[in-house]
Amino acid sequence: MTPEALIGAAFATPIAGAAAIAALGRAPNLREAATLATAAALFLLVLALTQSVLAGERPALMLVEMMPGLALRFEIEPLGMLFGLVASGLWIVNSIYSMGYMRANGEAHQTRFYVCFALALASTIGIAFAGNLLTLFVFYEALTLVTYPLVTHSGTAEARRAGRTYIGVLVGTSILFLLIAIVWTFEIASTVEFRSGGILGPDLDRATLAALLALYVFGIGKAAVMPVHRWLPAAMVAPTPVSALLHAVAVVKAGVFCVIKIVVYVFGTETLGRADAAAWLPYVAGFTILAASVVALRSNNLKRRLAYSTVSQLSYVVLATALLAPLSIVGAALHVAAHAVGKITLFFAAGAIYTAAHKTEVSQLDGIGRRMPWTMGAFAVGALSMIGLPPAAGFVSKWYMLQGALAASQWVAFGVITLSTLLTAAYFVPIVYRAFLVRAPAGEHVHGEAPWTMVLALTATAAATVFLFFQPAVPLALARALAGS
Repeated sequence: MTPEALIGAAFATPIAGAAAIAALGRAPNLREAATLATAAALFLLVLALTQSVLAGERPALMLVEMMPGLALRFEIEPLGMLFGLVASGLWIVNSIYSMGYMRANGEAHQTRFYVCFALALASTIGIAFAGNLLTLFVFYEALTLVTYPLVTHSGTAEARRAGRTYIGVLVGTSILFLLIAIVWTFEIASTVEFRSGGILGPDLDRATLAALLALYVFGIGKAAVMPVHRWLPAAMVAPTPVSALLHAVAVVKAGVFCVIKIVVYVFGTETLGRADAAAWLPYVAGFTILAASVVALRSNNLKRRLAYSTVSQLSYVVLATALLAPLSIVGAALHVAAHAVGKITLFFAAGAIYTAAHKTEVSQLDGIGRRMPWTMGAFAVGALSMIGLPPAAGFVSKWYMLQGALAASQWVAFGVITLSTLLTAAYFVPIVYRAFLVRAPAGEHVHGEAPWTMVLALTATAAATVFLFFQPAVPLALARALAGS
């Protein structure tokens, strides 16, 4: 297949998979087989495009041209390739995990769940492969809409409230800020295409660049930069596989992906650096990192702690991007992958604990590691990655971020990353300590591990977290190509 055909097939596969899943809704085994087959096919198609992108090619596919200069089109550059690999690869393990979780917990509307999941991946591929701002915006909005039924899956009053917050914040910010930023960009540059070095040119003054950057950063609500972060902890009412989708596979990764892509391909790091127009952003991102870490530290509910950890970790990417140094851009891109595999492991573990032991609070986890060693062992690996310690992938991305901060003489950013590392350790290490080194309450019974499909999935993602520490060659090559080094 030609690269153009591969792009079209990659986008069409999850849509066709959603149709097959809906048609097989009355046959759960066949429905879930279709989910796995679709996920595997998508990953293989995305993987087939990797070598050409690593070789410097930019495969493209025109979907529809609405008027001169405005078209829906795909074009794959290194960051989009990295995001596509992460999303399509993790969909496979998330599907395996979902089969165990949804059945073990007797969840209703399972066919709708798998259909929306497939459509969410189609939207994610659309974002990853977007060749211009218009295409990015269309699929960004589509991702919000198709994940809304997943957030409100349980149908309870709490889920409906969370759904209103989710849709209100994400659609509100994208319409009020992001769309205005895209229209303003088109007015200035007469194009919405992504180009190396940016499209805005050197003539814009600092105030204009800073204002436009602010519209983008706060308009991309999925990046969860404070104060537009409330949707993310509110969405924790959803089933754990949905939380994993939101926090690792698609939604939040789409947010930080958009921030990196717009800084590099719309503004251009040299343009922003010359005008010093991004000088405010490290402080906003740094505040988000530290404030979210403090909230996570004080949260007893495990999923809430993980949610605010995600808010903090996402702003690592925003902070590293805002430093505008090649090394920090590499670190930001690597953290998209490192955080994905580490955080999905943590959410998988949280769901396994709920399924096997019906526990949701950190204070309830005394001694659970002795009864669920695979689950809590994987949790420990994910926690290491979030802290940024070897041998986990988070160490590699954080190393590049710190090197970028030093190269740019950004001492505030260096201090934020260092302090937040200590805070992250402070809210993760006690969980691991409780699980393995504190005795369970007398008379308490936990009947072993969760269903084997869940354990298999969380073990696989924990292994991937370690693998990316020792073998980061592909994501590192894509990240370096993005940074132009």
